[in-house]
Amino acid sequence: MSPNLSSNEAFQAIRYRNFRYFLGYRFFMTTATLMQSVIVSWHMYFLTKNVVWLGMIGLVEVLPQVSVSLFAGHYVDLWDKKKIIRFTTLLLLIGSAILTLYSIQSFHSFERFGIWPIFITIFLTGISRGILMPANTALLGYIVDKKDYANAATWNSANWQTAAVVGPAIGGLVYAFSSISVAYGSVFFIYLISLAMVNGLKVAHTIRKLDSATEDMISRIGEGIRFVMKSPELVGAFSLDMFAVLFGGAVAMLPVYASDILHVGPEGLGFLRACPAIGSIFTSIYLMFNPPVNNSGRILLLCVAAFGLCMIGFAFSTFFWLSVALLILSGVFDNVSVVIRGTILQLYTPEHMRGRVGSVNSIFIGSSNELGAFESGIAAKFMGLVPSVAFGGIMTLIVVAATAKINPVLRKLSLK
Repeated sequence: MSPNLSSNEAFQAIRYRNFRYFLGYRFFMTTATLMQSVIVSWHMYFLTKNVVWLGMIGLVEVLPQVSVSLFAGHYVDLWDKKKIIRFTTLLLLIGSAILTLYSIQSFHSFERFGIWPIFITIFLTGISRGILMPANTALLGYIVDKKDYANAATWNSANWQTAAVVGPAIGGLVYAFSSISVAYGSVFFIYLISLAMVNGLKVAHTIRKLDSATEDMISRIGEGIRFVMKSPELVGAFSLDMFAVLFGGAVAMLPVYASDILHVGPEGLGFLRACPAIGSIFTSIYLMFNPPVNNSGRILLLCVAAFGLCMIGFAFSTFFWLSVALLILSGVFDNVSVVIRGTILQLYTPEHMRGRVGSVNSIFIGSSNELGAFESGIAAKFMGLVPSVAFGGIMTLIVVAATAKINPVLRKLSLK
């Protein structure tokens, strides 16, 4: 960590008007998305009582995300980023509307349509994420100065984590104390607010035209991939987080823990989903004044290892408050890696390549959550719930050890 920053320096990034609107958009969009995730997972388990279907939610989301991400990065570097974000948010609205209509007569709809409307919405969410992750990464570089990237990354992470507390908590509570249609309708309304925040952004973009004689989409996508692969800082940070989340995350199995092990219902599920973000918020406040710019690589490795240990402990916990504490701690350690990775991405990526590098990051990082959910569902089916989560934590520790061994540049990295 670095010496303490003054209050003026810690709050520097939010003095940018566009950054405040960007945070507002990200907050409401993330809140709605994570509300929907909690509601969908509990709804799916309620309808099917099958852990494999919970895992399939992740697979159905990640396939379109990975499929469109690289192409999205190419166009993000060329087109108006605000318009891309606005129209992609409309896809999220359409998916939310589908779920709201489907849920009005839940049992009748299930008998008539099965679970296909849920998967259609998840598919649209995957497409949206594949576009929004590189678009958000590229846009951030336009709305704050380079000297404020680390501070902006911390605020961006704190904003996301706050939404990650609010979204699951509201989703679980609304589902528990009202109805499934009200819950899905609330998601739709919050997406509308996020769309209004996008419209408040005032960003001037120059739309670049390609020289067809020397440039084409495939070569530009390849250029972005090669840039990441030749940068040990980027590829190390991306791959470390990808494998840690792929194996170490227990989020997909939380409905089963809430229902069958901890016996806390949908409101308890919402609270459990929010716990990692609660820990992350406290970490973000600390990092605003103490950015991890000294010994950044070593801190990153240690925090990911600590995250894996938390997952192992959570796997064996049968006490609600112990599980809560372990999930909060996992968020504390995870958020440090998020801030370090976000700062690395902005500092080590040229402005004209941020969309493409952001799309590679989307595949490494964004897809790992959904692939991790699929892996968790399959592992739980064949290994059992508790052994599968513990196995994921152990694999996280192995990934950290391997990364420290083969990537000395990342291990020795300082962002100061």
